[in-house]
Amino acid sequence: MTDNNQKNIATFIHLSTFSRFFFPLGNFLGPLLLWVINKDKSEFVDSHGKQALNFQLSVFLYALILGTITIPLFVFKVFNGIDFIDFNGFDNLHISISKPSPLLYITGGLGVLAVIGFILELIFVVLASLKARDGEMYHYPLTINFIK
Repeated sequence: MTDNNQKNIATFIHLSTFSRFFFPLGNFLGPLLLWVINKDKSEFVDSHGKQALNFQLSVFLYALILGTITIPLFVFKVFNGIDFIDFNGFDNLHISISKPSPLLYITGGLGVLAVIGFILELIFVVLASLKARDGEMYHYPLTINFIK
């Protein structure tokens, strides 16, 4: 049986991933710090700490893969010429969206996928923190177990 202290620590481990909005790498450092300090005190806290860190590492890996695909396509499009903007000076700017490039659709679709992934990440972190608060185990979906 887990006590309230263990539930609170596990909840804060998950919620500490939101510290990335206040300082860089907070989504790794916050859970890591809380997990390292408290992992020997409880199997419940140890499991939630591993889950939170594995999920954040998995999200980082997925973002790297998505960026590796998206950025070259975007750069290729920019340096190949922007075909839907005709810029001949500040007084003669024409924008035509009648025939956008297929690369625009691909990079736009990957951008939408990234936004959906970000929203799902927020939802999963909140769900995990609620499960930890209730004393239940939570396993993030699509998580690679880097820390066993």
